[in-house]
Amino acid sequence: MKLSDFDFDLPEALIATRPAKPRPSARLLVAQGDRITDSRVYDLGQYLRPGDRLILNNTKVIPARLSGLRRRDGAQGETEARIEVTLLDATPEGDWRAMIKPLKKLRIGETVRFEAGLEAKLLAKEDGQGVLRFNLSGDDFDAALNAAGAMPLPPYIASKRAADDQDRDDYQTVFAKQTGAVAAPTASLHFDDALLAELAAQGIAFTEVTLHVGAGTFLPVKVEDVTSHRMHAEWGEVSKAAAAEIAATKAAGGRIIPVGTTALRLIESAARDGTIGPWRGETDIFIYPGFRFQVTDALMTNFHLPKSTLMMLVSALMGPNRIKDIYTHAIQNEYRFFSYGDSSLLVPDGGGRTK
Repeated sequence: MKLSDFDFDLPEALIATRPAKPRPSARLLVAQGDRITDSRVYDLGQYLRPGDRLILNNTKVIPARLSGLRRRDGAQGETEARIEVTLLDATPEGDWRAMIKPLKKLRIGETVRFEAGLEAKLLAKEDGQGVLRFNLSGDDFDAALNAAGAMPLPPYIASKRAADDQDRDDYQTVFAKQTGAVAAPTASLHFDDALLAELAAQGIAFTEVTLHVGAGTFLPVKVEDVTSHRMHAEWGEVSKAAAAEIAATKAAGGRIIPVGTTALRLIESAARDGTIGPWRGETDIFIYPGFRFQVTDALMTNFHLPKSTLMMLVSALMGPNRIKDIYTHAIQNEYRFFSYGDSSLLVPDGGGRTK
């Protein structure tokens, strides 16, 4: 299975840098069996039925991108360097692993000063990343980070424009609760309160789970044999109540439909033995063609990067040839791609069944 099997040509103009407004006005490609239907997210209910259950990732994105100054005294007087930091995840000790640019301009023990009184000392360098210890903790840290930080937009957006105040709303789901992600579960960005209420009134059920999406979700696959790729680990939790709801829906013949690849990866991690159960910890599950899905019947997801692990995941769900047809249709019909782009509802053969 080669990396090139998951490649495709995407016109630059189809990369979305702002989301659709209002959220549910985004386009929705519905692929069910051998049919493709062009629709809108606000019509999602037409393709669902009472007893279906949507799985929502309630992680909350932190403003993880920081810009600060490192000052250093030397023979030529005081010098300073601009240091850009993107927080990745907290260590058990309360420090933070981070991408730091330029890392070579920061020595171990040196401090970077940000706005709002926030400071960080470099404790270590590991695998091209840094470990930082901040001068604040708890609510004080959260308040300073909210004041000094910017939303960590994906590289393909950040390369086109800087994050701004609008992204604090746009890059957060309406049901975000559990703080800890440095990237959004982007399929969920298409929902607003009105659409959730409409679906609930139709008899669609919801279950919330938590997977703190890491910046590693944007890391490229660097091996040609994709089966040898190793995924980054992300922390997640499926509660006892969530697992029970999913199991009850399956038993009643309803469909389990994760909203986003993060929710899908999490519930499949919690069902590796074939039965969904409570689960908590780090998952590095890698889903590519040949994977046997235990609980997922369909998936709502945005359109993904060429040669990415997420392309491999949707290829596993729908089949590589079918996904190529779906993406060809999306490009020809000028769907908007990636985090702020349009969405799709992918229902594999057998995913439309009832018990």
